[in-house]
Amino acid sequence: MNIKLACIITIIFSFFTVLVTAQTITSKIVDKKTNKPIPYATIQIAENQGIITNEEGRFSVTLKKTTPPIDSIYISSMGYEKLSLATQNPIDTIIYIQPKAIELKSVFVSNKKLTIDEIIDNVEDRLEQNYHFDITQKRLFFRESEFNTMNKLDIEFKKSTIEELNKEFIDSIAKIIPRKSEYYTETLCDYYGGPEKRKINIIKAAELYDKNNSGSMEALSEKLERIFKENVKPDSYLKIKSGIFGTKVQVDSILENSEEASAAKDEINDKKEDKSKFLKYRRSAIKGLFKNMFFQDDPTLNFIRKSGRYEFKLVDYTYMDDSSVYIISFEPKRKEDFKGTLYVNTENFAVMRVDYENVKLLRNFKLLGLSYKENIYKGTTIFTKGPDNKYTVKYLEKIKGNIFGVDRPLKVIEKNKHVKGKRKQNELALEIDAGVGNVSKYEIVVFDAKTLTEDDYNNSKENTSIKPEYLSKYDPQFWKGYNIIEPNAAIRQFTVAPETE
Repeated sequence: MNIKLACIITIIFSFFTVLVTAQTITSKIVDKKTNKPIPYATIQIAENQGIITNEEGRFSVTLKKTTPPIDSIYISSMGYEKLSLATQNPIDTIIYIQPKAIELKSVFVSNKKLTIDEIIDNVEDRLEQNYHFDITQKRLFFRESEFNTMNKLDIEFKKSTIEELNKEFIDSIAKIIPRKSEYYTETLCDYYGGPEKRKINIIKAAELYDKNNSGSMEALSEKLERIFKENVKPDSYLKIKSGIFGTKVQVDSILENSEEASAAKDEINDKKEDKSKFLKYRRSAIKGLFKNMFFQDDPTLNFIRKSGRYEFKLVDYTYMDDSSVYIISFEPKRKEDFKGTLYVNTENFAVMRVDYENVKLLRNFKLLGLSYKENIYKGTTIFTKGPDNKYTVKYLEKIKGNIFGVDRPLKVIEKNKHVKGKRKQNELALEIDAGVGNVSKYEIVVFDAKTLTEDDYNNSKENTSIKPEYLSKYDPQFWKGYNIIEPNAAIRQFTVAPETE
Protein backbone atom coordinates (compact mmCIF):
# COMPACT_ATOMS: atom_id res chain seq x y z
CA MET A 1 0.00 0.00 0.00
CA ASN A 2 1.17 3.55 -0.73
CA ILE A 3 2.81 4.96 2.43
CA LYS A 4 1.00 8.32 2.14
CA LEU A 5 -2.34 6.56 1.69
CA ALA A 6 -1.63 4.35 4.71
CA CYS A 7 -0.85 7.47 6.78
CA ILE A 8 -4.07 9.13 5.66
CA ILE A 9 -6.10 6.02 6.52
CA THR A 10 -4.41 5.87 9.95
CA ILE A 11 -5.19 9.54 10.62
CA ILE A 12 -8.82 9.12 9.54
CA PHE A 13 -9.19 5.98 11.68
CA SER A 14 -7.66 7.76 14.67
CA PHE A 15 -10.00 10.72 14.14
CA PHE A 16 -13.07 8.51 14.15
CA THR A 17 -11.75 6.60 17.17
CA VAL A 18 -11.54 9.88 19.11
CA LEU A 19 -15.07 10.76 18.02
CA VAL A 20 -16.39 7.43 19.23
CA THR A 21 -14.59 7.50 22.58
CA ALA A 22 -15.59 11.12 23.26
CA GLN A 23 -19.06 11.03 21.76
CA THR A 24 -22.15 12.43 23.45
CA ILE A 25 -25.31 10.35 23.30
CA THR A 26 -28.61 12.17 23.80
CA SER A 27 -31.79 10.14 23.76
CA LYS A 28 -35.12 9.31 25.39
CA ILE A 29 -36.11 5.96 26.94
CA VAL A 30 -39.65 4.82 26.12
CA ASP A 31 -41.83 1.83 27.07
CA LYS A 32 -42.18 -0.31 23.94
CA LYS A 33 -45.78 -1.29 24.73
CA THR A 34 -47.27 1.96 26.04
CA ASN A 35 -44.99 4.46 24.25
CA LYS A 36 -44.67 6.36 27.55
CA PRO A 37 -41.33 7.81 28.70
CA ILE A 38 -39.55 5.95 31.49
CA PRO A 39 -38.18 8.14 34.29
CA TYR A 40 -35.21 7.15 36.48
CA ALA A 41 -33.90 4.49 34.07
CA THR A 42 -30.18 3.75 34.49
CA ILE A 43 -27.69 4.18 31.66
CA GLN A 44 -24.57 2.33 32.75
CA ILE A 45 -21.33 3.21 30.93
CA ALA A 46 -18.86 1.32 33.15
CA GLU A 47 -18.86 -0.61 36.40
CA ASN A 48 -20.45 1.59 39.11
CA GLN A 49 -20.61 4.52 36.67
CA GLY A 50 -23.57 5.87 34.81
CA ILE A 51 -26.38 8.38 34.54
CA ILE A 52 -30.13 8.33 35.10
CA THR A 53 -33.01 9.58 32.96
CA ASN A 54 -35.02 12.57 34.14
CA GLU A 55 -38.77 12.61 34.80
CA GLU A 56 -39.37 12.82 31.04
CA GLY A 57 -37.17 9.79 30.26
CA ARG A 58 -34.41 11.93 28.73
CA PHE A 59 -30.69 11.50 29.20
CA SER A 60 -27.41 12.76 27.79
CA VAL A 61 -24.14 10.94 28.44
CA THR A 62 -20.61 11.76 27.31
CA LEU A 63 -18.35 8.79 26.64
CA LYS A 64 -14.85 10.08 27.29
CA LYS A 65 -11.70 8.37 26.09
CA THR A 66 -10.96 5.42 28.36
CA THR A 67 -8.65 2.43 28.42
CA PRO A 68 -10.05 0.00 27.46
CA PRO A 69 -12.56 2.02 25.38
CA ILE A 70 -16.27 1.84 26.23
CA ASP A 71 -17.84 -0.33 23.56
CA SER A 72 -21.38 -0.61 24.97
CA ILE A 73 -23.86 1.12 27.22
CA TYR A 74 -26.47 -0.76 29.24
CA ILE A 75 -29.98 0.51 29.89
CA SER A 76 -32.05 -0.88 32.74
CA SER A 77 -35.13 0.12 34.66
CA MET A 78 -37.30 -1.50 37.28
CA GLY A 79 -39.60 -4.03 35.63
CA TYR A 80 -37.92 -3.88 32.20
CA GLU A 81 -35.56 -6.08 30.22
CA LYS A 82 -31.96 -4.88 30.31
CA LEU A 83 -30.79 -3.52 26.95
CA SER A 84 -27.25 -3.38 25.60
CA LEU A 85 -26.30 -0.91 22.85
CA ALA A 86 -22.98 -0.89 21.00
CA THR A 87 -21.42 2.59 21.00
CA GLN A 88 -19.79 2.12 17.59
CA ASN A 89 -23.26 2.06 16.01
CA PRO A 90 -25.55 5.11 15.72
CA ILE A 91 -27.91 5.26 18.72
CA ASP A 92 -31.47 6.43 18.10
CA THR A 93 -32.86 9.55 19.76
CA ILE A 94 -35.69 7.35 21.07
CA ILE A 95 -34.81 3.99 22.64
CA TYR A 96 -37.58 1.47 23.32
CA ILE A 97 -37.26 -1.08 26.13
CA GLN A 98 -39.43 -4.10 26.77
CA PRO A 99 -41.32 -4.82 30.03
CA LYS A 100 -39.91 -7.86 31.82
CA ALA A 101 -42.09 -10.86 32.58
CA ILE A 102 -42.08 -11.73 36.29
CA GLU A 103 -41.74 -15.40 37.20
CA LEU A 104 -43.16 -15.55 40.69
CA LYS A 105 -41.58 -18.92 41.52
CA SER A 106 -38.07 -17.61 40.90
CA VAL A 107 -38.51 -14.94 43.54
CA PHE A 108 -38.56 -17.51 46.32
CA VAL A 109 -35.92 -19.95 45.10
CA SER A 110 -33.66 -19.06 48.06
CA ASN A 111 -36.20 -17.54 50.40
CA LYS A 112 -39.05 -19.05 52.31
CA LYS A 113 -42.26 -17.11 52.04
CA LEU A 114 -42.32 -14.44 54.73
CA THR A 115 -45.16 -12.43 56.18
CA ILE A 116 -45.18 -8.69 55.59
CA ASP A 117 -44.29 -8.05 59.25
CA GLU A 118 -41.28 -10.37 58.97
CA ILE A 119 -40.10 -8.57 55.82
CA ILE A 120 -40.31 -5.14 57.47
CA ASP A 121 -38.58 -6.45 60.62
CA ASN A 122 -35.75 -7.74 58.43
CA VAL A 123 -35.49 -4.36 56.68
CA GLU A 124 -35.11 -2.57 59.99
CA ASP A 125 -32.74 -5.15 61.49
CA ARG A 126 -30.35 -4.87 58.51
CA LEU A 127 -30.18 -1.10 58.14
CA GLU A 128 -26.69 -0.96 59.66
CA GLN A 129 -25.25 -3.54 57.28
CA ASN A 130 -27.09 -2.33 54.16
CA TYR A 131 -26.35 1.43 54.29
CA HIS A 132 -23.42 3.74 54.96
CA PHE A 133 -23.19 5.42 58.36
CA ASP A 134 -19.51 6.33 58.01
CA ILE A 135 -17.71 9.05 56.01
CA THR A 136 -17.99 8.79 52.24
CA GLN A 137 -16.94 10.77 49.20
CA LYS A 138 -19.61 11.20 46.53
CA ARG A 139 -19.19 12.74 43.08
CA LEU A 140 -22.64 14.15 42.47
CA PHE A 141 -24.78 16.58 40.50
CA PHE A 142 -27.23 18.70 42.51
CA ARG A 143 -30.07 20.68 40.95
CA GLU A 144 -32.39 22.91 42.96
CA SER A 145 -35.51 24.40 41.36
CA GLU A 146 -37.56 27.00 43.21
CA PHE A 147 -40.93 28.39 42.19
CA ASN A 148 -42.60 31.30 43.98
CA THR A 149 -46.15 32.46 43.29
CA MET A 150 -47.81 35.53 44.78
CA ASN A 151 -51.35 34.21 45.06
CA LYS A 152 -52.70 37.42 46.56
CA LEU A 153 -51.36 40.90 47.28
CA ASP A 154 -53.67 43.66 48.46
CA ILE A 155 -52.05 46.66 50.12
CA GLU A 156 -54.67 49.13 51.27
CA PHE A 157 -53.39 52.64 51.93
CA LYS A 158 -54.77 54.15 55.14
CA LYS A 159 -52.65 57.13 56.16
CA SER A 160 -49.26 58.78 55.61
CA THR A 161 -47.77 62.03 56.89
CA ILE A 162 -44.89 61.74 54.40
CA GLU A 163 -45.95 63.21 51.08
CA GLU A 164 -44.01 60.78 48.89
CA LEU A 165 -45.35 57.74 50.73
CA ASN A 166 -48.77 58.26 49.22
CA LYS A 167 -51.37 55.88 47.81
CA GLU A 168 -49.87 56.02 44.30
CA PHE A 169 -46.45 55.02 45.60
CA ILE A 170 -47.85 52.19 47.71
CA ASP A 171 -49.81 50.94 44.69
CA SER A 172 -46.64 51.04 42.59
CA ILE A 173 -44.89 48.83 45.16
CA ALA A 174 -47.64 46.23 44.74
CA LYS A 175 -47.11 46.32 40.96
CA ILE A 176 -43.32 45.94 41.16
CA ILE A 177 -43.35 42.82 43.33
CA PRO A 178 -43.22 39.85 40.88
CA ARG A 179 -46.23 37.55 40.92
CA LYS A 180 -44.21 34.56 39.74
CA SER A 181 -40.52 33.74 39.81
CA GLU A 182 -38.32 30.76 39.00
CA TYR A 183 -34.82 30.10 40.24
CA TYR A 184 -32.58 27.18 39.30
CA THR A 185 -29.10 26.23 40.49
CA GLU A 186 -26.99 23.37 39.16
CA THR A 187 -23.84 22.15 40.87
CA LEU A 188 -21.34 19.42 40.06
CA CYS A 189 -19.23 18.64 43.10
CA ASP A 190 -17.50 16.17 45.38
CA TYR A 191 -19.35 15.84 48.67
CA TYR A 192 -17.48 14.51 51.69
CA GLY A 193 -19.95 13.58 54.40
CA GLY A 194 -20.64 11.54 57.51
CA PRO A 195 -22.85 11.75 60.61
CA GLU A 196 -21.26 14.99 61.86
CA LYS A 197 -18.78 15.89 59.12
CA ARG A 198 -19.32 17.51 55.75
CA LYS A 199 -17.30 19.29 53.08
CA ILE A 200 -18.01 20.16 49.49
CA ASN A 201 -15.66 20.73 46.59
CA ILE A 202 -17.49 22.49 43.74
CA ILE A 203 -16.28 21.68 40.24
CA LYS A 204 -18.74 23.74 38.20
CA ALA A 205 -22.02 25.56 38.90
CA ALA A 206 -24.70 27.65 37.23
CA GLU A 207 -27.60 29.88 38.30
CA LEU A 208 -30.62 30.39 36.04
CA TYR A 209 -33.07 33.15 36.96
CA ASP A 210 -34.45 36.55 35.95
CA LYS A 211 -32.21 39.32 37.25
CA ASN A 212 -34.89 41.89 36.44
CA ASN A 213 -36.97 40.76 39.43
CA SER A 214 -34.15 41.45 41.88
CA GLY A 215 -33.21 44.63 39.98
CA SER A 216 -36.71 46.06 40.42
CA MET A 217 -36.63 45.30 44.13
CA GLU A 218 -33.19 46.94 44.49
CA ALA A 219 -34.46 50.11 42.75
CA LEU A 220 -37.45 50.16 45.11
CA SER A 221 -35.15 49.70 48.12
CA GLU A 222 -32.98 52.64 47.02
CA LYS A 223 -36.03 54.89 46.61
CA LEU A 224 -37.36 53.97 50.05
CA GLU A 225 -33.92 54.61 51.53
CA ARG A 226 -33.86 58.12 50.01
CA ILE A 227 -37.39 58.93 51.26
CA PHE A 228 -36.48 57.61 54.68
CA LYS A 229 -33.34 59.74 54.95
CA GLU A 230 -35.06 62.91 53.79
CA ASN A 231 -38.00 62.67 56.19
CA VAL A 232 -36.91 60.82 59.30
CA LYS A 233 -34.64 62.33 61.97
CA PRO A 234 -31.53 60.26 62.86
CA ASP A 235 -32.22 60.44 66.63
CA SER A 236 -35.78 59.18 66.24
CA TYR A 237 -37.02 55.70 66.82
CA LEU A 238 -39.65 53.79 64.86
CA LYS A 239 -42.55 52.04 66.51
CA ILE A 240 -43.79 49.25 64.25
CA LYS A 241 -47.23 47.93 65.14
CA SER A 242 -49.31 45.12 63.68
CA GLY A 243 -52.54 44.74 65.56
CA ILE A 244 -51.79 44.37 69.27
CA PHE A 245 -48.11 43.66 68.68
CA GLY A 246 -45.42 46.30 68.49
CA THR A 247 -41.66 46.75 68.53
CA LYS A 248 -39.19 49.64 68.57
CA VAL A 249 -36.31 50.18 66.15
CA GLN A 250 -33.75 52.92 66.74
CA VAL A 251 -33.34 54.99 63.58
CA ASP A 252 -29.65 55.50 64.37
CA SER A 253 -29.20 51.78 63.77
CA ILE A 254 -30.73 52.12 60.29
CA LEU A 255 -29.58 55.49 58.99
CA GLU A 256 -25.88 55.93 58.30
CA ASN A 257 -23.77 58.77 56.92
CA SER A 258 -22.98 58.69 53.22
CA GLU A 259 -19.55 57.09 53.70
CA GLU A 260 -20.96 54.28 55.83
CA ALA A 261 -23.88 53.82 53.44
CA SER A 262 -21.45 53.49 50.56
CA ALA A 263 -19.44 50.91 52.48
CA ALA A 264 -22.63 49.01 53.28
CA LYS A 265 -23.58 48.92 49.61
CA ASP A 266 -20.12 47.65 48.75
CA GLU A 267 -20.55 44.95 51.37
CA ILE A 268 -23.92 43.97 49.89
CA ASN A 269 -22.39 43.75 46.43
CA ASP A 270 -19.54 41.68 47.83
CA LYS A 271 -22.05 39.31 49.39
CA LYS A 272 -23.72 38.87 46.03
CA GLU A 273 -20.38 37.72 44.69
CA ASP A 274 -19.53 35.76 47.83
CA LYS A 275 -18.47 32.36 46.57
CA SER A 276 -18.26 30.83 50.02
CA LYS A 277 -21.90 31.75 50.68
CA PHE A 278 -22.97 29.76 47.61
CA LEU A 279 -20.75 26.88 48.70
CA LYS A 280 -22.05 27.04 52.25
CA TYR A 281 -25.67 26.80 51.18
CA ARG A 282 -25.04 23.92 48.74
CA ARG A 283 -23.18 22.05 51.48
CA SER A 284 -26.02 22.60 53.95
CA ALA A 285 -28.75 21.65 51.47
CA ILE A 286 -27.03 18.41 50.40
CA LYS A 287 -26.30 17.51 54.01
CA GLY A 288 -29.97 17.99 54.91
CA LEU A 289 -31.15 15.75 52.08
CA PHE A 290 -28.79 12.92 53.04
CA LYS A 291 -29.34 13.33 56.77
CA ASN A 292 -33.09 12.81 56.47
CA MET A 293 -32.92 9.39 54.81
CA PHE A 294 -35.34 6.84 56.23
CA PHE A 295 -32.48 4.74 57.68
CA GLN A 296 -30.97 7.62 59.71
CA ASP A 297 -31.80 8.16 63.37
CA ASP A 298 -35.06 10.04 64.03
CA PRO A 299 -35.82 11.03 60.42
CA THR A 300 -38.93 12.86 59.21
CA LEU A 301 -39.45 9.87 56.91
CA ASN A 302 -40.11 7.53 59.83
CA PHE A 303 -41.94 4.64 58.12
CA ILE A 304 -39.08 2.22 58.87
CA ARG A 305 -37.76 3.54 62.19
CA LYS A 306 -41.37 3.80 63.48
CA SER A 307 -42.80 0.98 61.39
CA GLY A 308 -45.38 0.10 64.05
CA ARG A 309 -47.22 3.28 63.19
CA TYR A 310 -47.77 2.22 59.57
CA GLU A 311 -49.79 -0.38 57.72
CA PHE A 312 -47.76 -2.38 55.15
CA LYS A 313 -49.08 -4.51 52.32
CA LEU A 314 -47.22 -6.81 49.92
CA VAL A 315 -48.74 -5.94 46.54
CA ASP A 316 -46.44 -7.42 43.87
CA TYR A 317 -42.93 -8.42 42.79
CA THR A 318 -40.53 -7.02 40.19
CA TYR A 319 -36.83 -6.79 39.30
CA MET A 320 -34.31 -4.01 39.91
CA ASP A 321 -30.66 -4.26 38.85
CA ASP A 322 -31.22 -7.97 38.19
CA SER A 323 -32.44 -8.46 41.77
CA SER A 324 -35.93 -9.65 42.65
CA VAL A 325 -37.78 -7.22 44.91
CA TYR A 326 -40.95 -7.06 46.94
CA ILE A 327 -43.28 -4.17 46.08
CA ILE A 328 -44.71 -3.03 49.40
CA SER A 329 -47.22 -0.22 49.92
CA PHE A 330 -47.49 1.65 53.21
CA GLU A 331 -49.85 4.14 54.78
CA PRO A 332 -50.29 5.54 58.29
CA LYS A 333 -52.39 3.67 60.81
CA ARG A 334 -53.42 6.80 62.67
CA LYS A 335 -51.73 10.21 62.74
CA GLU A 336 -48.50 9.69 60.81
CA ASP A 337 -47.66 11.77 57.77
CA PHE A 338 -46.73 9.61 54.78
CA LYS A 339 -47.89 6.98 52.35
CA GLY A 340 -45.89 5.39 49.56
CA THR A 341 -44.19 2.33 48.11
CA LEU A 342 -41.05 0.41 49.11
CA TYR A 343 -39.07 -1.82 46.77
CA VAL A 344 -37.25 -4.33 48.99
CA ASN A 345 -34.58 -6.79 47.86
CA THR A 346 -35.84 -10.32 48.56
CA GLU A 347 -32.35 -11.59 49.50
CA ASN A 348 -30.78 -8.93 51.75
CA PHE A 349 -33.89 -6.87 52.60
CA ALA A 350 -32.35 -3.60 51.45
CA VAL A 351 -34.81 -0.92 50.35
CA MET A 352 -33.65 -0.29 46.78
CA ARG A 353 -36.22 2.39 46.06
CA VAL A 354 -38.82 4.37 47.99
CA ASP A 355 -41.59 6.64 46.71
CA TYR A 356 -43.39 8.71 49.34
CA GLU A 357 -45.79 11.62 49.76
CA ASN A 358 -47.52 13.35 52.63
CA VAL A 359 -51.15 12.48 53.36
CA LYS A 360 -51.88 15.63 55.34
CA LEU A 361 -50.44 19.06 56.10
CA LEU A 362 -47.13 18.62 57.90
CA ARG A 363 -47.52 22.04 59.49
CA ASN A 364 -50.61 24.18 59.79
CA PHE A 365 -50.34 27.42 61.74
CA LYS A 366 -52.88 30.24 61.89
CA LEU A 367 -52.99 32.97 64.49
CA LEU A 368 -53.92 36.65 64.49
CA GLY A 369 -53.86 37.08 60.73
CA LEU A 370 -50.71 35.02 60.10
CA SER A 371 -50.89 31.59 58.47
CA TYR A 372 -48.42 28.95 57.34
CA LYS A 373 -49.11 25.58 55.72
CA GLU A 374 -46.52 22.99 54.72
CA ASN A 375 -48.66 21.25 52.12
CA ILE A 376 -46.20 19.29 49.92
CA TYR A 377 -43.54 16.82 51.02
CA LYS A 378 -42.91 14.03 48.53
CA GLY A 379 -40.11 12.34 46.66
CA THR A 380 -38.31 9.32 45.26
CA THR A 381 -34.96 7.85 46.29
CA ILE A 382 -33.22 5.07 44.36
CA PHE A 383 -30.23 3.16 45.74
CA THR A 384 -27.52 1.07 44.14
CA LYS A 385 -25.20 -1.52 45.69
CA GLY A 386 -21.50 -0.73 45.73
CA PRO A 387 -18.43 -3.00 45.72
CA ASP A 388 -18.60 -3.12 49.54
CA ASN A 389 -22.15 -4.56 49.31
CA LYS A 390 -23.57 -1.45 50.96
CA TYR A 391 -26.23 0.65 49.27
CA THR A 392 -25.74 4.30 48.40
CA VAL A 393 -28.00 6.85 46.77
CA LYS A 394 -28.08 6.72 42.98
CA TYR A 395 -30.87 9.27 42.51
CA LEU A 396 -32.81 11.45 44.91
CA GLU A 397 -35.78 13.70 44.18
CA LYS A 398 -37.56 15.68 46.87
CA ILE A 399 -40.32 18.28 46.50
CA LYS A 400 -41.42 20.58 49.31
CA GLY A 401 -44.17 23.18 49.19
CA ASN A 402 -45.65 25.72 51.56
CA ILE A 403 -48.12 28.58 51.62
CA PHE A 404 -47.62 31.69 53.75
CA GLY A 405 -50.33 34.29 54.35
CA VAL A 406 -50.66 37.58 56.21
CA ASP A 407 -53.86 39.58 56.70
CA ARG A 408 -53.01 42.30 59.20
CA PRO A 409 -52.84 46.04 59.71
CA LEU A 410 -49.37 47.62 59.74
CA LYS A 411 -48.36 50.94 61.29
CA VAL A 412 -44.91 52.53 61.22
CA ILE A 413 -44.70 55.51 63.59
CA GLU A 414 -41.67 57.80 63.95
CA LYS A 415 -41.19 59.16 67.47
CA ASN A 416 -38.53 61.51 68.83
CA LYS A 417 -38.15 62.45 72.48
CA HIS A 418 -35.67 65.25 71.63
CA VAL A 419 -38.27 67.32 69.73
CA LYS A 420 -40.43 69.74 71.69
CA GLY A 421 -44.12 69.02 71.71
CA LYS A 422 -45.55 65.72 70.54
CA ARG A 423 -43.12 62.88 70.24
CA LYS A 424 -44.89 61.48 67.17
CA GLN A 425 -43.29 62.88 64.02
CA ASN A 426 -44.60 60.76 61.13
CA GLU A 427 -46.93 57.85 60.58
CA LEU A 428 -47.63 55.34 57.82
CA ALA A 429 -50.66 53.03 58.14
CA LEU A 430 -51.46 50.15 55.80
CA GLU A 431 -53.67 47.07 55.65
CA ILE A 432 -51.89 44.08 54.13
CA ASP A 433 -53.57 40.95 52.76
CA ALA A 434 -51.03 38.71 50.99
CA GLY A 435 -50.50 35.05 50.20
CA VAL A 436 -47.34 33.46 48.82
CA GLY A 437 -46.84 29.89 47.61
CA ASN A 438 -43.40 28.30 47.37
CA VAL A 439 -42.38 24.96 45.82
CA SER A 440 -38.78 23.74 46.01
CA LYS A 441 -37.57 20.71 44.09
CA TYR A 442 -34.22 19.04 44.83
CA GLU A 443 -32.51 16.48 42.62
CA ILE A 444 -29.26 14.63 43.29
CA VAL A 445 -27.53 12.13 41.02
CA VAL A 446 -24.55 10.27 42.52
CA PHE A 447 -22.04 9.06 39.94
CA ASP A 448 -19.49 7.50 42.27
CA ALA A 449 -19.15 6.85 46.00
CA LYS A 450 -16.42 5.47 48.21
CA THR A 451 -15.69 5.20 51.92
CA LEU A 452 -13.15 7.62 53.40
CA THR A 453 -10.86 7.30 56.38
CA GLU A 454 -10.62 10.09 58.95
CA ASP A 455 -7.28 11.14 57.43
CA ASP A 456 -8.75 11.18 53.91
CA TYR A 457 -11.53 13.45 55.12
CA ASN A 458 -9.17 15.80 56.97
CA ASN A 459 -6.94 16.07 53.88
CA SER A 460 -9.85 16.87 51.55
CA LYS A 461 -10.22 20.50 50.49
CA GLU A 462 -13.13 22.79 49.71
CA ASN A 463 -12.75 24.87 46.55
CA THR A 464 -13.98 28.34 47.53
CA SER A 465 -12.83 29.92 44.24
CA ILE A 466 -15.69 28.55 42.13
CA LYS A 467 -18.48 31.03 41.43
CA PRO A 468 -21.78 29.98 39.80
CA GLU A 469 -22.17 31.30 36.28
CA TYR A 470 -25.32 33.33 35.69
CA LEU A 471 -27.50 32.17 32.78
CA SER A 472 -30.50 34.17 31.57
CA LYS A 473 -31.69 31.16 29.56
CA TYR A 474 -30.95 27.47 29.39
CA ASP A 475 -27.71 26.75 27.53
CA PRO A 476 -27.28 23.08 26.47
CA GLN A 477 -23.57 23.75 25.89
CA PHE A 478 -22.86 24.74 29.49
CA TRP A 479 -22.53 21.14 30.71
CA LYS A 480 -21.03 19.77 27.51
CA GLY A 481 -18.48 17.09 28.38
CA TYR A 482 -20.03 16.48 31.83
CA ASN A 483 -22.55 13.83 32.79
CA ILE A 484 -25.57 15.34 34.56
CA ILE A 485 -29.28 14.61 34.76
CA GLU A 486 -31.04 16.19 31.79
CA PRO A 487 -33.17 19.28 32.56
CA ASN A 488 -36.94 19.01 32.24
CA ALA A 489 -39.05 21.05 29.82
CA ALA A 490 -39.51 23.95 32.28
CA ILE A 491 -35.75 24.48 32.53
CA ARG A 492 -35.12 23.98 28.81
CA GLN A 493 -37.75 26.59 27.96
CA PHE A 494 -36.78 29.15 30.61
CA THR A 495 -35.59 32.47 29.22
CA VAL A 496 -35.58 36.09 30.34
CA ALA A 497 -37.74 38.33 28.16
CA PRO A 498 -35.39 40.17 25.70
CA GLU A 499 -37.08 43.54 26.15
CA THR A 500 -36.42 43.56 29.91
CA GLU A 501 -33.14 41.62 30.11
